[in-house]
Amino acid sequence: MTPAHDDTATLLRVERGVASTEELAAVTATLFSLLATRRTPQEPDTTHTRAYWRRQAAGAFRAPHSWR
Repeated sequence: MTPAHDDTATLLRVERGVASTEELAAVTATLFSLLATRRTPQEPDTTHTRAYWRRQAAGAFRAPHSWR
């Protein structure tokens, strides 16, 4: 029985043993290239709508004589 992914090329294969300097450099280059192509997460939206501030202030204490 053959695996379903026989038609795909193997990009990286891990074997037991002692890695040489060249092999470690190749693994490092592969990992760095994968990290470089990775998309950075988008920054969270720090701007809030007026309704957001209104909801926050709705539960706050207001003195009876305070101006709104």
